[in-house]
Amino acid sequence: MYDSTINFTLDTICPWTYLAKRRLDEALRRVRETDASSKVKFIIAYQPYQLNPEATQEGEDKYDWYKKSKYGDSEEKMKMYTTLMTAYGISAGINYKFGGTVANTLQAHRVIQYFQESKGPETADKLVNSLYKQYFEEEKHPSSHETLLQACKDAGIDETEAKKVIEDESEGLQDTKMKIREQAGNGVDSVPFVMIEGKRRDITILGANEVEDYMKALQQIVKESG
Repeated sequence: MYDSTINFTLDTICPWTYLAKRRLDEALRRVRETDASSKVKFIIAYQPYQLNPEATQEGEDKYDWYKKSKYGDSEEKMKMYTTLMTAYGISAGINYKFGGTVANTLQAHRVIQYFQESKGPETADKLVNSLYKQYFEEEKHPSSHETLLQACKDAGIDETEAKKVIEDESEGLQDTKMKIREQAGNGVDSVPFVMIEGKRRDITILGANEVEDYMKALQQIVKESG
């Protein structure tokens, strides 16, 4: 049995990483249903990246921020974007919404990294799923104490332990910042960025690819694991 780490670099406010994760999850589900599961164990390790590191913790209106920063303050272009993302979301079981607050994600990354280290990949996966759902489908703040606590609850983390980590905003902070710098040093300048470690070689996938693309990469890793 070969253990393959899937390094998934993300920011929890990037809609494309949410889409990529859903598609990767589906690809993993399909591959694990084959005899590949007896040859390779795929483990996702989440790596932090900040799309907007200068953002404040208080944040600002998400819709207005997107319209101004991405689409030249054009309502028409913004409507095209929301229509497109809505359609993509439906195809992956995501109900994208475009209201709420966009804000700094450093604290969200800190909590993900802390519990990924202390509780393991399954807990980290549940944390990430909850943070995505809260932000993109429930219009919650991406890194408020309330959002982070709910994500911890959804991940099965003891509430007392979760509160202690969330409220101590320096716990694991330097390690998280170092990981963000490491990703930049590895040449990551956009997300989603997926690197699947193989026995013979690593396969890197940029952007939100189709389910079949992720399956092809996973199957190639399996094929070369013998």
